[in-house]
Amino acid sequence: MWKLRLSRVTAGGLAGLVALLTVGLVAPSASAAEIGTATVTPATGTDTSSMNVTTSGACPANATNVIVSVTGSGFPAAGQNVVGNSPISSYGTDTNGGLIIPLTQTMRDYANTAGFTTLTGKYTFLVTCRTAFNGTSLGDFPASVWFTSNTTYQNTDPSVKTPTTTSLAVSPASPVIAGTDVTLTATVAPAATAGTVQFRDNGTALGGPVTVNNGTATFSTANLAAGSHSLTADFTPTGTSYDVSSSSAVAYTVGTAPAQQTTTALAVSPAGTTAQFSPVGFTATVTPNGAAGSVKFQDTVGATTTTLATVPVSGGQATYSTSGLATGDHTFSATFVPADTTKYLGSDSAQIAYTIGAFAGVTASENITTTVNPGALVISVDAPNVTLPSPVLNTNGDLLTTAGKINPVTLTDTRAGNPGWSVSGQVSDFSDGGTHKINGQNLGWTPNVVDKSPAQTVTAGGTVAAASGVAPADAGNAGLKSSRSLATGTGLGTAHLGADLALNVPTSTVAGTYTATLTLTAI
Repeated sequence: MWKLRLSRVTAGGLAGLVALLTVGLVAPSASAAEIGTATVTPATGTDTSSMNVTTSGACPANATNVIVSVTGSGFPAAGQNVVGNSPISSYGTDTNGGLIIPLTQTMRDYANTAGFTTLTGKYTFLVTCRTAFNGTSLGDFPASVWFTSNTTYQNTDPSVKTPTTTSLAVSPASPVIAGTDVTLTATVAPAATAGTVQFRDNGTALGGPVTVNNGTATFSTANLAAGSHSLTADFTPTGTSYDVSSSSAVAYTVGTAPAQQTTTALAVSPAGTTAQFSPVGFTATVTPNGAAGSVKFQDTVGATTTTLATVPVSGGQATYSTSGLATGDHTFSATFVPADTTKYLGSDSAQIAYTIGAFAGVTASENITTTVNPGALVISVDAPNVTLPSPVLNTNGDLLTTAGKINPVTLTDTRAGNPGWSVSGQVSDFSDGGTHKINGQNLGWTPNVVDKSPAQTVTAGGTVAAASGVAPADAGNAGLKSSRSLATGTGLGTAHLGADLALNVPTSTVAGTYTATLTLTAI
């Protein structure tokens, strides 16, 4: 309809009435046949987006103007004008000759003009070709948008979905052996369709959904079990404009893989030989390192083979250690026993010859110090060292002598089999740290048993006389210069051993502090 507004205006001192014409709701032109379609751009947008309507072709040759109206929920049934009567020459064209017509306002503006607030459903813009002064339509181009919410639209009908197709290819070709890397490739058409593909094996999902990229989605796995498989691909679109689709099933056969060969290598530490009661370490290395199972460590003595231990393999290795090997010659080997013989074969290491030697015993030592005073010998040393008194001249006037005791020696025997034991001692020459010495032959002792456990039998060693002041250069083996017995015993427990010391010092000895080392050996 038309709205006429009268206003009083003044011009050159004259007053009068002037009719001012404004456009509001405009009755559409008389309907004519549709001569094409039109498209709203952008394809998606909001209620406040600027939009264009582009016709699929040109208006008839006798048309000079166009007018655009919109219909749909909230607008008048006859339509609301959104582009006034405008010359065709004022608009650009596309490559098909279609008119590109910008809408003068947004959909929110048009809704406000019509007096409603909720945009919903389908709205159709009708481009009408006409002449400037004749409202009869010479041809119409309709274009539609659909508001899926009050603020967002799309130019395709959300209830009409584009069909898709999905095809599946699998490589390498069937059949394959279990453990083979198999790749599934799904091809989705149309290629521009966005979404994901879920690959399935006998209906069970293989991993998670895979995003389609340029019309394809791929998935690889080496975990297809031996047997028959039915592989499929299900496409799910991201939006609502496309239909889902599924591929045809691809029959695929996976054969059982033959058991894999393994190798086992054995290392023994320390190498070659060690003394009885010392730890011996065994390390077996199994390849491939993913082989599951255990290793039997074996010891062959003569014609008898004994399994020392069975140890699970972890990370391709199994280790074992023992201190209980008997003395003598041994031959060690390692055997891998697979947990699943259908996957891996067992294997044996090379044999390693080994000798366990006799127990060598342990040693301990004490430092014995004496100080020779001017005109006499003097002994002094800090604890726990043994300090002898300074030597004094004997009644014959031919020697300096002194005496004392060693610190008690503690011996504990807890070995199985009660092998018995002996303790011996041997002293070095006394030295003042320079060039002066006292020959170790000049030190003697009288051993004694301080105490012992009830189950032990302990016998003190015999008295060893000190040499009568032999010179430092004397090469004899008197006194404690040679190894002498302190005590022997049998039975398990603890014994404390002692000895009285006697030292003869030549009168020619230069004054000073002299130290010797007494080494005690238990075996």
